[in-house]
Amino acid sequence: MTYVPSANRYESMVYRRSGRSGLKLPALSLGLWHNFGDARHLEGQRDILRRAFDLGVTHFDLANNYGPPPGSAEENFGRHLAAGLRPYRDELVISSKAGYHMWDGPYGDFGSRKYLISSLDQSLTRMGLDYVDVFYHHRPDPDTPLEETMGALDAIVRSGKALYVGISNYRAEQVAAAAAILADLGTPLLINQPSYSMFNRWTERDGLLDALEAAGAGCIAFSPLAQGLLTDRYLKGIPEGSRMRTSQFLNEDALDEVKLERVAALNAIAGKRGQSLAQMALAWALRDDRMTSLIIGASSVGQLEDNVAALDNLDFTGEELAAIDEYAIG
Repeated sequence: MTYVPSANRYESMVYRRSGRSGLKLPALSLGLWHNFGDARHLEGQRDILRRAFDLGVTHFDLANNYGPPPGSAEENFGRHLAAGLRPYRDELVISSKAGYHMWDGPYGDFGSRKYLISSLDQSLTRMGLDYVDVFYHHRPDPDTPLEETMGALDAIVRSGKALYVGISNYRAEQVAAAAAILADLGTPLLINQPSYSMFNRWTERDGLLDALEAAGAGCIAFSPLAQGLLTDRYLKGIPEGSRMRTSQFLNEDALDEVKLERVAALNAIAGKRGQSLAQMALAWALRDDRMTSLIIGASSVGQLEDNVAALDNLDFTGEELAAIDEYAIG
């Protein structure tokens, strides 16, 4: 059956401009990190992607190593694009990244010109695209000169293989340096992608949003639900088969008695707002207008819909924010 998206897809989504650019992103973007590799059924992936677009989620965030295995998320996204989303390519923002290990040898990691350009070529082939809308350097490289890495991003835009460029996991000082180099080259920095949540507030201490504002760039945060900690999943402890027990990015020590008490207290505040804990955590992470978007994952259509419903209540009273600050410590 031919896919026809909802005619009302743009009516309820919130869109925010990325810095001083002309590009607007949905307040919630869909990340394809864990749930679009080869271990997941293609039909379920398809349903999530199409429902996201029906809800006005126009931005799909990928990277060369997303899967598992690495590369499979881009390959599968390419399949879904060809099978129904292709007619709407110009309504989509598709992003990819390179910066983590992708292939063996000295040219498959970090931030050299050779790695970034080669990786993007591979990503475009996997997705069946001529260009991505945003291409990121995925993490700072301590050895490659920043001028080379930013020069590669500039060359990628000039080649037509990306419309915009971004960076990820860069701190405020690094943002300022990268943005200055790109500005001199004539390719503005669009956006930075850091981790951020109620339990991970390093960006506030770092002054990251101030640095991005000064550079004219936006911010799009990943892990706004702290890998599932800021949901009702762990309110009664760690369930069998949960990601807490299997993920290399989570460990059971992260959910000690103190953290469980904080989760329960935040859940109570969310309930008074008429939201789930996850919905309140997303709304809270969007409370500063300079936060362009948040990247959410979804393992089901229902989970996606629940998260997007966070946009129904983005306003906080001063009392609510003060109460949240008692427990949102990270």
